[in-house]
Amino acid sequence: MNIFEAKKQIKNAMRAYFEKDEYGCFIIPPEAQRPVFLMGPPGIGKTAIMAQIAQELGVGLLSYSMTHHTRQSALGLPLIEKKCYGGTECSVTEYTMSEIIASIYDLMESSGVNEGILFLDEINCVSETLMPTMLQFLQYKTFGKHAVPGGWLVVTAGNPPEYNRSAHEFDIATWDRLKRIDIEPDYEAWREYASQKGVHPAVTSYLDIKKQYFYKLDNTPEGRRFVTARGWDDLSEMIKLYERCEITVDKALTSQYLQDRDIAEDFALYYELFNKYKADYKIAEILSGNAPDDIISRAEAAAFDERLSLLGLMQDAVNADIRSVIELEDTLKELLVLLKEIKAGASVSGKLEEYTAVFEKKKKRGSFSPAAAHRAMEISSFLKAHAESDFSSVKADYDAIVSRMKLSAADAGNKLRAEFLFIEKVWPEGQEMLILITELTSNSDSARFIARYGSEEYARHSDELMFYQRQAQIIKDLEQLDTTLM
Repeated sequence: MNIFEAKKQIKNAMRAYFEKDEYGCFIIPPEAQRPVFLMGPPGIGKTAIMAQIAQELGVGLLSYSMTHHTRQSALGLPLIEKKCYGGTECSVTEYTMSEIIASIYDLMESSGVNEGILFLDEINCVSETLMPTMLQFLQYKTFGKHAVPGGWLVVTAGNPPEYNRSAHEFDIATWDRLKRIDIEPDYEAWREYASQKGVHPAVTSYLDIKKQYFYKLDNTPEGRRFVTARGWDDLSEMIKLYERCEITVDKALTSQYLQDRDIAEDFALYYELFNKYKADYKIAEILSGNAPDDIISRAEAAAFDERLSLLGLMQDAVNADIRSVIELEDTLKELLVLLKEIKAGASVSGKLEEYTAVFEKKKKRGSFSPAAAHRAMEISSFLKAHAESDFSSVKADYDAIVSRMKLSAADAGNKLRAEFLFIEKVWPEGQEMLILITELTSNSDSARFIARYGSEEYARHSDELMFYQRQAQIIKDLEQLDTTLM
């Protein structure tokens, strides 16, 4: 299965394992809950989905790479205890609490959450001395006498032997105690993730053309040559930073992330071409609805790979505006709850102190997303700026932000409409409209934006392309934002 199907399976397992009876006891006792084992090639996104799951469920997350552990750090250190058996005093070897188990209790105490995920990566690649301890852990969820606390789901991951020479094969008795999920690279699944995260359009448009380079492993006389999903994702982030710092992106950079010199060179050349398209096509003018005739003529005659690049450039610009609106909506929605309490009599400084304490606890869960962290900082900044203000002043500034958001939403909607009209005019019979509709539908930010602010062009084309039912379900499921402070 692909990585997102695996994510769904893990979430389902967590929901089932966390289910309790009328007495508050787990229906499946913790010791009988099978750990999940994700088996798949490196760099496919196993670690990333664990953070997503923890964020979505609001539980804690503790991650360890087991190749960094010794038998002592995993099991604990031996100590001698005196015990009496049948009237005879004996010296007995016991063990201190494992660093891993102790870390779970530390996280629960500091964050206030009692349920979470213990994620142990590369568990089948540990040292020979640690392997027996890990096999015992997988079967009984204990290190020595110390068990994983109830309410914590154990998820492990490992690489098949063809990807990691140090990988161990488990016996049948161990496999029979695990929920094994085999994961394969899947570009279409990653493409949805890339759209949502905002992976650089040069990366996505390149891989849309050359899907065979998304995940690749070759054994050559010179050694292994490979590219992974993680490599593309990390390269995307570095390209954004290089562009921000006005540093040239070249093969010297791409080869640091794409460990196949032919693909690294090919992408570096494509990136130069992509930037040429960016300079030649006047994206701002296209999205203003005033595309020059020469741009229209060139786009009409362009080859398919150039069309994909142009589509990627347009959609990246539109998505950036949509994402800003959605992020501001989420900030306003969270801030509104606090302001209603302030209106009812709570002090701004008191709410700031309370909010900061909650924010710090959430960070300690290990599952606080960058977007949530940024939102919390924006809210804290607003409250700090109004610590000495009366409510009428606070309300006036809040309403001003709401007005600004509405103007930004209108501008983003106009750009989206211009993109549709450009595609209708330039490529009326091509696949570009299908690609755009698919992109807008799979991206939760754009789907939410369209659900809230509407798009006649999207509704019309999605109906024509048989996407209407899916879009309607998205609209039905999305929560509407009330940004009106009475």
